[in-house]
Amino acid sequence: MWTWCSRAMQSAAAAIAIGAMALPSASAQTPQPIRVGLSLALTGAGAAPSKVINTALEMWRDDVNAKGGVLGRPVELVVYDDQSTPGNVPAIYTKLITLDKVDLLLGPYGTNFVAPAMPAIMAHNKMTISFTAIGINDKFKYDKYFSMVSVGPDGVHAFSRGFFEIAMAQKPQPETVAILAADAEFARTAADGARDEVKKHRLKLVYDQSYPPQTTDFSAVMRAVRAANADVVWIGAYPPDNVGIIRAADEVGLSPKIFGGAMIGMLVTPLKVQLGPLANGLLIGENFTAAQAQIIPGAADFLKRYGVKAGAAGIDPLGFAWAPFAYSAGQVLAQAVTATKSLDHDKLAAYMHQAKFDTVAGSFSFGSDGEWAQPRQVWTQFQNVQPSNLDQFRDGKVQPIIWPADAKTGNLIYPYAEARKK
Repeated sequence: MWTWCSRAMQSAAAAIAIGAMALPSASAQTPQPIRVGLSLALTGAGAAPSKVINTALEMWRDDVNAKGGVLGRPVELVVYDDQSTPGNVPAIYTKLITLDKVDLLLGPYGTNFVAPAMPAIMAHNKMTISFTAIGINDKFKYDKYFSMVSVGPDGVHAFSRGFFEIAMAQKPQPETVAILAADAEFARTAADGARDEVKKHRLKLVYDQSYPPQTTDFSAVMRAVRAANADVVWIGAYPPDNVGIIRAADEVGLSPKIFGGAMIGMLVTPLKVQLGPLANGLLIGENFTAAQAQIIPGAADFLKRYGVKAGAAGIDPLGFAWAPFAYSAGQVLAQAVTATKSLDHDKLAAYMHQAKFDTVAGSFSFGSDGEWAQPRQVWTQFQNVQPSNLDQFRDGKVQPIIWPADAKTGNLIYPYAEARKK
């Protein structure tokens, strides 16, 4: 009995020794992942764009890992759902930094969510690349904040400058303006820019109101806008609001000379398809369009692959507005980490402030405020949109670029009522 036990103990010891010797080798073969943490609104009002962003980031992660990772380490995403509630965001980023101890940060999505995340990010001296937020560093002036959206250094005015330049180029020129915006961070900021444009062009502001973000019935609001009888109606609205506003405008017979603005919901393909001809005549600001996808190296291939993923996930099938920027944020991180051979946030931020990036969203560099140094915002008008037709939005023909001149692919149908007849 003793002999058997002795031999068993010797065998166990040998096995342990062999296992111990094998551990360093196994560790070398499976290095610790680089963990990238973020918050996204995967449920609630912000879910449509956030799910696009999440899918594009997963594509970037998979592409990077298929090539051996970054610095020889696989990339892992740590994503929490903030449920489209800004108040949830600070705790999520605190957890990502202090408990999850992620290596890098991205996000969140949207001005309303980035603003409350910033104090936690700044308190821990971390770097982040946000998605489609505007004017954040006008307030925080933080040197490790970067924005993945092409509004440029004057984001506050990016969602109105082109709109009003187009309006003032028409004959006869409009004279009066109505502004309607959601009472939330992004819409308020964009509306501030619109008011500045109204003053700059010496137009008369005859209506200027906000509405609570939880509003679902816009009939009374749009009747008030119609009663103002403004030549130009500028709207600052989120995806869930856009359908209600546009349908109510149609019901009350709203017919200004120009109608549109920062209508973020009109970037969501399913909403475009849902509204169909009701969208005709709308003039909206965009950061990435179907027409641009054909001239940016790598963009068309990426969007083709994204379309396959989107079909399986049941999300926006085209993804123009958000997918390229999300994937590009990953490309920026990979380039910065590879170039600096570091995960140190100070070193990464310093590199990103002086580097040029070639991504599926285009070539760009960051300015001192973390925004793109050069803007690439365009304005498109919905024209000749047909009902229940997804494919019409793939090539940009029903949404020609009206402004700026160097990107123009079509002419404005003016006034708005004429575009509604098409």
